[in-house]
Amino acid sequence: MKLLFDQVSEQCSRITTRAYSTSFSLGILFLHESLRGSINSIYGFVRFADEIVDSFEGYDQRYLLDKFIADTNDAIKNKISLNPILNSFQKVVHEFNIEQVWIDTFLQSMKMDLEKVTYTTDKYKQYILGSAEVVGLMCLHVFTNGEKELFEELKPYAMKLGSAFQKVNFLRDIHADYNILGRTYFPDVDIKNMSSEQKTGIENEIEGEFHEALIGIRKLPAESRMGVYLAYYYYHSLFRKIKNVPVHHVLTERVRINNGHKFGLMINSILRYQMNMI
Repeated sequence: MKLLFDQVSEQCSRITTRAYSTSFSLGILFLHESLRGSINSIYGFVRFADEIVDSFEGYDQRYLLDKFIADTNDAIKNKISLNPILNSFQKVVHEFNIEQVWIDTFLQSMKMDLEKVTYTTDKYKQYILGSAEVVGLMCLHVFTNGEKELFEELKPYAMKLGSAFQKVNFLRDIHADYNILGRTYFPDVDIKNMSSEQKTGIENEIEGEFHEALIGIRKLPAESRMGVYLAYYYYHSLFRKIKNVPVHHVLTERVRINNGHKFGLMINSILRYQMNMI
């Protein structure tokens, strides 16, 4: 009967991905069927932790996060959890030998979101490592499925892709992060007086990471390449849209891509992939 519970747990992770992220759920849909459940399980784990620190205002977020961390470690140790998201995640951790240090590093970044942190360059890099780069490594472990040499070759590219995705999120959400959550991630940037030059500097950094990440995407196994490229294509399109608006726009409202446009991007990315234009 444990098999049935594992299936239910995986379905909960899939529902979580679909509910929270159209872009990632579409990308996962274009992975090989054998990979989808594992990536949904990683996303569900990451999303629930992030939800605690972002959305549960009025509750004891520190207590909830500490409990989530304890429950995560307990699930991994005992290979089961009555929390279906954690149950599906622990299964992936054991199946693909995901390193505990990556999980700990991710959760440490979540703890940073509970503090009013003044982000120096070092703390910014620490946060990006935990919140994005190690998540890329978790996914890469699934994509390479035990091929250690391929994993080591693609490791820096996966980290660059995770970093680029996160920094695009920072630019997209800069208004809400600052005005609602009281967060300022970019070091040495006064959000109220952010200049066009500072925005351009951040964008140049992101563009470089996207460029490097694409090199790694081209080297991924066929089972994962299309799905990762679709997520890349969507995020890079969102990034281009952010680049094309003035700084006051990103400081006052969230830049979005509507679902109709996302569908068009999906078609374009599939065509580019099939024509070997990535």
